[in-house]
Amino acid sequence: MKTAPHCVILIDAGGKIVESNAVPGSNAFQVGVVLPDAHPDLWLHVKQQLSGEPQPNAATIYSNGKTFRVWVTPLFRSGHEPLAVCVIENHTELDQMALKMRAFKDLSEELDAIIDSSDDGLWVCDAYGTVLRINAASERMNMVRAADIIGRSMEDLVEEGLIDRSVTIEVIRKRCRQNIIQRTRSGRKLILTGTPVFNDAGEIIRVVVSERDITEIDSLSRKLDEQMAIKDKMHHQIREMQLSRTTDSPLVARSPSMVKAVKQALKLSQVRTTVLILGESGTGKGLIANLIHQHSDRADKPMIEINCGAIPENLVETELFGYQKGAFTGADQKGKPGYLELAHQGTLFLDEIAELPLSSQVKLLRFLESARVTRVGGTSSRQLDVRILCATHQDLDKMMAEGRFREDLYYRLHVIPIHIPPLRERKACIPPLIQHYFNHFTKQLGIEEKTRISREAMDVLLAYPFPGNVRELVNLCERMVVMADENEIRIDDLPDSVLDTAEQCKADQMVGFQKNRSLAQMLAEAEQRILEQAKRRYGSQIRMARALGVNQSTIARKMKKYVQS
Repeated sequence: MKTAPHCVILIDAGGKIVESNAVPGSNAFQVGVVLPDAHPDLWLHVKQQLSGEPQPNAATIYSNGKTFRVWVTPLFRSGHEPLAVCVIENHTELDQMALKMRAFKDLSEELDAIIDSSDDGLWVCDAYGTVLRINAASERMNMVRAADIIGRSMEDLVEEGLIDRSVTIEVIRKRCRQNIIQRTRSGRKLILTGTPVFNDAGEIIRVVVSERDITEIDSLSRKLDEQMAIKDKMHHQIREMQLSRTTDSPLVARSPSMVKAVKQALKLSQVRTTVLILGESGTGKGLIANLIHQHSDRADKPMIEINCGAIPENLVETELFGYQKGAFTGADQKGKPGYLELAHQGTLFLDEIAELPLSSQVKLLRFLESARVTRVGGTSSRQLDVRILCATHQDLDKMMAEGRFREDLYYRLHVIPIHIPPLRERKACIPPLIQHYFNHFTKQLGIEEKTRISREAMDVLLAYPFPGNVRELVNLCERMVVMADENEIRIDDLPDSVLDTAEQCKADQMVGFQKNRSLAQMLAEAEQRILEQAKRRYGSQIRMARALGVNQSTIARKMKKYVQS
């Protein structure tokens, strides 16, 4: 019994184990164990065998959470009570292994389905570059059959011309991820990525290669390059397309700097952070503040806008924080809520925050830190829920250095600043802004035909620096719509101040030292440009001569010279 590979026990008629080859303490089938108590399922099978009736001697039993396969042989002896020999085989580990094998098989089948359903080509090679697996997509891309590829070396496939190069070989040689471009026999262009798989010892055991067909992308890229080559020829068409895409909103973002500012504003609209909007006067800081409010969860609540520089200094505190009844002579007997209270659950936009007196700056800082407000003349405070937006065109750093703006308030406001670029730095915004305000004033003034602008006039406005920014542009658009004799704005309809400044800016850009050009060439070029501008401005040679302070014959001679050249 001791040499048997499985557990063998001898059981008496009462179900007690009288002999066993089990190692003491190793399992539940040791000598002395009573089967009816310890293993009732086994005892039931043993009793059936001892009954003398024909029974199958093999059975599967479950005991103490384990599975056993048992074979029972009865021993009948004359004059003695019967015994039973039982061979027990533990199937628990076998069952668990079978479950794992089934799970592994299911996983393998699932992985096969994923690999074969992929639109990207997939190869799997061993550490020596031998092909182990290739999916259907790769067969189509490379015009090969898996049966002809699997088991073969990548070096042989390259040598035979089935593929032009192998990323697998590069991965094995360099021991890291590699990317290559490969051409198939049908002319398709593929991008291949080879990834090494290492074992615990740091040795490559597999190389997984993915293939993607980029033929169409490559074709589109070439077409894009061709389109970029004629970009200059389509300059005016693109400008007209920009005008046609103009919406009814006065907030236009076509330049990278303005797009960045708008994206910042939209992102900040989703949080309650205090925002400081910086930019020159007339750049549209109020529009950005309104954009933040309209896209926030407070859009259905009030947005109170005040210009800190427009309120007399002695009234700033009462306007902002309100006052109690009888707070001062002439005060309303009912008291009055301040702008902060009126903006409760909404937004308060403090334009020109730099104009706020120092005494009011202290109280504003206290509110930003506590969200509580105390009216002038009052003794109790009130908790408020107000989003604060601020704007200024002033240099706050300089004002802090001069003691005109509190440093602690600056850092409380300057959490996330938004910089609005001046109009001269975002010229791409000028055409759609002009078209927007042309449409606005045409409708406002009851003009039936829409006002347009000639390309020449637009070129002048693009050269103009707009020191007053968008505010000046709005003023100019209204003037042009009102004063234009026809529905198309021409150069003659532009104010002289705009023409002169634009021409000076163009001249400043054009005149200057140019490498590899002589002084005579640069002077001649500058003279030619001046004559061209004068021709556009004055029309006739007589008027040109008068404006330039020369004879008409001089103008005629020089014009002829440049036409011939």
